Amino acid sequence: MKPITILPAEWAPQSAVQLTWPHDGTDWVPYLDEAQQCFSEIATAIAERQKLLIVCRSEAEVRPFLKNARLENVRFAELPTNDTWARDHGGITVLRNGQPIVLDFKFNGWGLKFPADKDNLITRQLFEKGVFAPQTGYENQLNYVLEGGGIESDGLGTILTTSECLLSPNRNGAFSRSEIEEKLKEFFGANRILWLENGYLAGDDTDSHIDTLARFCDPETITYVKCDDPLDEHFEALRNMEAELRALRQANGEAYKLVALPMADAVYFEGDRLPATYANFLIINGAVLVPFYDSPKDAEAKRIFEGLFPNREIIGINCLPLIKQHGSLHCVTMQFPENVVL
Repeated sequence: MKPITILPAEWAPQSAVQLTWPHDGTDWVPYLDEAQQCFSEIATAIAERQKLLIVCRSEAEVRPFLKNARLENVRFAELPTNDTWARDHGGITVLRNGQPIVLDFKFNGWGLKFPADKDNLITRQLFEKGVFAPQTGYENQLNYVLEGGGIESDGLGTILTTSECLLSPNRNGAFSRSEIEEKLKEFFGANRILWLENGYLAGDDTDSHIDTLARFCDPETITYVKCDDPLDEHFEALRNMEAELRALRQANGEAYKLVALPMADAVYFEGDRLPATYANFLIINGAVLVPFYDSPKDAEAKRIFEGLFPNREIIGINCLPLIKQHGSLHCVTMQFPENVVL
């Protein structure tokens, strides 16, 4: 009998969240202090509510940034790292006949853009260090490139993604669209793959990861980035994405409830526009961490999230330091379902 495989939604109960800490051997060097302070705020918020797994070069280097954190909830794993994007180098956990299995996909620096040799070893090394519970399985899928930020799951067999990312020739160029669909169904027990053909953010290195553009909030609700300014370079692409979202249907044939997020105010650094987005939020036990950008729109975004998640605390985190490296809050985290991390 074929096993029943589920990719849990992010709002499912979690055992832990992984952070991979920045250090002076990463691209964060020019603004390492502010990046570490941002990670400190994220870490403190997570550890207040659940376990936090910190992958780092040195525990001693990280501890000074955790003065306000519940250290009894923090576990350290000292490992060599290239960078800090745990969403994309972290393992993706499925439940197979109820047993958690961490799938270890190949991470190739978003289509061979950046070095990833050390990051690509992290998940296997975490297993070797005994970080995961005995009932948690490990499955090597390193012959297939996939980043966690490239897929969204409703927990019921639907995967939302973008063709710009998953059909990138520098990821799995040998596979056709239909073959990639079959792979996703095989890996995650999915029965539906919903593709978006439009939508992007200036400064994004990921080829339009779905977690920067549109996210499931529950099986019936998708929140997405909307641009109302016809003079903004994103206007047409995001308007076309919105039309695609309106055309999508749930498994029962009904339209999704769509909730628009404001287009974040433009942020520039060294002459380039950065990919500031409110869609890059993280759901944890009892709370939602929302990226803020020192903008009046932060308050508007918070009100929207309070409506989307009335039973969770909404916590804003200043992510201006993160977008200097072209990612945001969700990008630096990876959650694990309950009973996975010791």
